[in-house]
Amino acid sequence: MVLKENLQDTQRRILEACKRSGRRREEVTLVAVSKTKPVEMLREAYDLGIRVFGENKVQEITAKYEQLPTDIKWQMIGHLQRNKVKYIVDKVSMIHSVDSLRLAETISQEAGKKQVVVPVLLEVNVAEEESKFGISVRETPSLAEQISVLPNIQIQGLMTIAPYVENPEENRQIFRTLKKLSIDIAGKNINNVTMNVLSMGMTGDYEVAIEEGATMVRVGTGIFGARDYTR
Repeated sequence: MVLKENLQDTQRRILEACKRSGRRREEVTLVAVSKTKPVEMLREAYDLGIRVFGENKVQEITAKYEQLPTDIKWQMIGHLQRNKVKYIVDKVSMIHSVDSLRLAETISQEAGKKQVVVPVLLEVNVAEEESKFGISVRETPSLAEQISVLPNIQIQGLMTIAPYVENPEENRQIFRTLKKLSIDIAGKNINNVTMNVLSMGMTGDYEVAIEEGATMVRVGTGIFGARDYTR
């Protein structure tokens, strides 16, 4: 029951943030971040209407993929090693964490073998935190152009992981910067690059992210409760 209440609260807060910023609820996709959570819990969320799940680890995606309904849209939101791309390239609906040309080339090659086209987001380290993956704001447009020519991969937008802050207002400028960057890249009209997706905002700050233009928010703790780091 706790999960149901958490989910209802999250959906209500998303709706209110949309209303405040003059946006339609349909413009924002809720990605339920299910990393470290058992299959039973995901099934409960599925029964409550969740269809988009975000995972951080390749082995969790492959294990859960086999056990859960086929209409789930799995999203790889964690750092992706090139040697593991082949295991998920035909299982995920989107990879949020592309931060190098070499990774994009591997995705392109493996997607070609499976005859799929993989939607990806470029991960931008807007705050330039040393502890986080992602490219700088400055490097992003040229990386988009380099990846755009690769087959079987399509850039659909940008993603960022904002700093952990007590006051979500502190991240407003981070989200604003990513939104502006997406508009700048869209303005270049690069073939095979769209900027329809802005994946930003997590449990602590997704309402501010929505107000600044997020089209995907990644909520884990807010839905499933605190993470189990022992698994």
